[in-house]
Amino acid sequence: MVLSPSAVFVGRLQRDFLLLGDGQTFEDQMGGNALYSAVGWKLWQKDRVAGIVARVGEDYPLEWLNEVEQRGLDIQGIRVEKRPIDVRAFYYYHDLETYSQEYVVLHYAHHRLPFPKALMGYQPPLSYPDSRTQSQPLTLRSTDLPKLYLDATAAHVAPIDYLTHNLLPSLLRQGLVTSLTLAPSPGYMTPTFLTDMPQILRGLTAFLPSDEDLRNLFKERTTDLLEMLDALGEFVEIIVVRQRGLSQLVYDARSRNRWFVPPYPARTISLHGTGDVFCGGFLAGFCKTYDPLEAALYGNVAASIASEGIGVFYALDCEPRLPLARLESLRQAVRKL
Repeated sequence: MVLSPSAVFVGRLQRDFLLLGDGQTFEDQMGGNALYSAVGWKLWQKDRVAGIVARVGEDYPLEWLNEVEQRGLDIQGIRVEKRPIDVRAFYYYHDLETYSQEYVVLHYAHHRLPFPKALMGYQPPLSYPDSRTQSQPLTLRSTDLPKLYLDATAAHVAPIDYLTHNLLPSLLRQGLVTSLTLAPSPGYMTPTFLTDMPQILRGLTAFLPSDEDLRNLFKERTTDLLEMLDALGEFVEIIVVRQRGLSQLVYDARSRNRWFVPPYPARTISLHGTGDVFCGGFLAGFCKTYDPLEAALYGNVAASIASEGIGVFYALDCEPRLPLARLESLRQAVRKL
């Protein structure tokens, strides 16, 4: 008997190539925001099935799909196209917070490292704005969502593109989803898409942008973060701004209450993927408590654990009592603004 997922995670799968500022390399690693966000959920909801919705090409490693399944994730929503699709992604981390995806050869040469054969022919992603009409190879369509996934009660939509974000949330709401979160794509967080935001936001349980996302969206209108939150709060009740250093600003539009959640003092090695882990942890916490502040604490703790190692599944191998211990400690550090 195939169990329906309790939660669905919509996004990307990637082949990650990381080069850290100290010269450490992690080449051809399983990655992608759909997986990282699912890990944030599984850290708190170990016994509940989570489904992944993403597209890959026939060149995506089959053994990775097997490993995803062995980790307790449902892969029926992973569509394997009968053609190659380049899902490689290179990140050079200048420091914990700052990375670039360009000048790949120069970064390896700077550290006197051989250039990975698996990166031959790699082109960094274009930074053009998203299109309102033109789909991309990884754009998800209604047919990519298995009917079984419409029985899920929770879902998170990770950054992909405008067309996916314009379609998939409304499709998920036609099922049994009652808790729906979304992290926006940088390609449409620009002033030209400001009038499109109500369409994206209506019906969401929570909107989870980064600080940079918000400032890019409003850069021709205001630099006041509270003004930004008030403007978007007309369309979605809960907004959680992911800030630098794994801290968050939680905003309840109905009450206009704001809280600052500081980063848990983790032994951070890398922040790669931790924003997505936060989103999955937030959804897990919200489904347990229906409290946005508590949910942010769950996400913060999940991200802190993920930051202490490298690899998409690192956080799932932590000591079982660690998340709850960190949760209790972090509660004491919250500040109401």
